[in-house]
Amino acid sequence: MKNLTDSFVYLGHWPSAGSFGFNTDILATNPINLSVVFGILIFFGKGVLNDLLDNRKQRILNTIQNSEEMREGAIQQLENARARLRKVETEADQFRVNGYSEIEREKLNLINSIYKTLKQLENYKNETILFEQQRTINQVRERVFQQALQGAIGTLNSCLSNELHLRTINANIGMFGTMKEITD
Repeated sequence: MKNLTDSFVYLGHWPSAGSFGFNTDILATNPINLSVVFGILIFFGKGVLNDLLDNRKQRILNTIQNSEEMREGAIQQLENARARLRKVETEADQFRVNGYSEIEREKLNLINSIYKTLKQLENYKNETILFEQQRTINQVRERVFQQALQGAIGTLNSCLSNELHLRTINANIGMFGTMKEITD
């Protein structure tokens, strides 16, 4: 321990250089020691340096390989996304076309339904008009018949005497009797 402290004490007492210059003394500059140290460093350091460089190279290659795998994965995901997008666009186009077709079909169905309803209403209207015409015609016939009957009764009453009246009634009764025999 004492030697160790003495070495530190001697370090503090180094003589300072008086001038700067080129030293040609091989033993004073210690080129042999330096070449031995450099040789040892190169010999042993070469393996360490090679190992460090190989490790670094391997890490770089692994990083590049991982990057390539990630790139390929990203490209695959992109292709999958594009395929899904194309599929969705195709489905959207189909829905759009089907929707337009469905709208047109519903429109035609609605027009046909309205046309049928209008035709039925037209038929009902025509039936109602025909019914009203028939009823009016029947009413007119009934009034004409009543007026003709009243006129005939009036003419018969004024033209027929009691005896002629009785003969007409007897003739009609005879006709009814004959008709009854025919039907039995």
